[in-house]
Amino acid sequence: MSQSDIVSLQGVDVRFGEFTALSDLTLDIREGEFFSLLGPSGCGKTTALRVMAGFQSVSEGRLLIDGRDSGALPANRRPTNMVFQNYAIFPHLNVADNVAFGLKSLKLPAPELRARVAAALEQVDLGGFDRRRSAELSGGQRQRVALARALILQPRVLLLDEPLSALDRQLRENMQWELRDLQRRVGITFVMVTHDQYEAMSMSDRIGVMFDGQLHQVASPSSLYAAPCNRRVAAFIGGMNFFDGAVSAGTVAVAGATVPVPRDWVDGQCTLGIRPEQLQLDDGARDDWDLAVRGTVRDCSFYGESVHYRVDVAGSDHPWTVAQTNYFGRRDHAPGDSVYVGCQQAALINLGND
Repeated sequence: MSQSDIVSLQGVDVRFGEFTALSDLTLDIREGEFFSLLGPSGCGKTTALRVMAGFQSVSEGRLLIDGRDSGALPANRRPTNMVFQNYAIFPHLNVADNVAFGLKSLKLPAPELRARVAAALEQVDLGGFDRRRSAELSGGQRQRVALARALILQPRVLLLDEPLSALDRQLRENMQWELRDLQRRVGITFVMVTHDQYEAMSMSDRIGVMFDGQLHQVASPSSLYAAPCNRRVAAFIGGMNFFDGAVSAGTVAVAGATVPVPRDWVDGQCTLGIRPEQLQLDDGARDDWDLAVRGTVRDCSFYGESVHYRVDVAGSDHPWTVAQTNYFGRRDHAPGDSVYVGCQQAALINLGND
């Protein structure tokens, strides 16, 4: 744990009988960053968050928060607070009383209590909502109330368990911007659990990808996308075309074509990945392509800002997916069209032989 880390999990195991929810989880989270734990349902990410919060004990390993061994500390004595997936808004209390709930035990003078509640509501853009009942709030407003109730206790680390999952798509996307902006304004560490790759990518400084109770990779969103450490991470982060390749003498064979590769690529069989948006379609091979193969458009799907094509390529046992920006007026390709698919060498990602 370095001086810039505020949370450190060191070799943490969590077992429930014979089932292992977390296995040798080692992770350092930096002070002031927005960190996300990303993975499919059941991968252990929420268990890891509960360990940090103090709601789950560990079977082995250590948890340090702000340099202090916190494994035995009860939740109410940790410098953390948690926003739950369902927000846990008390329906019989108005907004102000919901936000003030955690401060009641401090027995603050009434003027100070009101001032702190007002400041917390201003932080989340709910000034003037103090007397509203929970039934009068939208989903986004309920989420802000939950945030204000957590932030009013001035935690060093705010833990967020799928905080946007209950919102519709448009509101969810708006709240992603708002939550990221809030984190920057308050300046504390946010640790979020999500299974939504786009949510994690758009909000986080760094992301930890988990499968089956184990941490596979920790990196910035751009690094995860450009250089996933293995096929499983690559498949979970965005779309990806996978190919079996064979590296030999500075080249790799892909679908019958030969492409030069960097010097550090080791000879032998490997798995290659190419992002759909890194591939291009044209009526003929382009001079700037390092990889060019012929194919036939099988089908296409319109996504508004882009069109996704599936192209049958000779020498490949599955269609290639190609994502093209939807420039209005540009010639589109239709099913049955004969095309060339190509890319530059830099688009190829070597995923090893896992």
